[in-house]
Amino acid sequence: MASRQPELLPGTLDLLILRTLVREPMHGYGIASRVRELSKDVLRVGESSLYPALQRLLLNGWVKAEWGTSENNRRARYYTLTAAGKQQLVAERQEFERIVLAIQNVLQFA
Repeated sequence: MASRQPELLPGTLDLLILRTLVREPMHGYGIASRVRELSKDVLRVGESSLYPALQRLLLNGWVKAEWGTSENNRRARYYTLTAAGKQQLVAERQEFERIVLAIQNVLQFA
């Protein structure tokens, strides 16, 4: 039986993007690749969800973007986490951990 691609919980994509940008600025494809790599190929972020999420993060002031040149010498938009984005990452991570604990409690005691 083939396993299907899991869907991300609402709001989780923002958390994953913010966390991915902690170490260094990245372009969209790099963000998607890093998420796929770190999740051991379980989570795949498609362009149709990634770029609207990045735009939302830009509008909220959690990331900033600058044009640069990618590894393969193409023009790419690089995203950087802002100070407000770091604060948002902490808040979103706490909320995510609260939800995971609640789900674990239900699974354990149901």
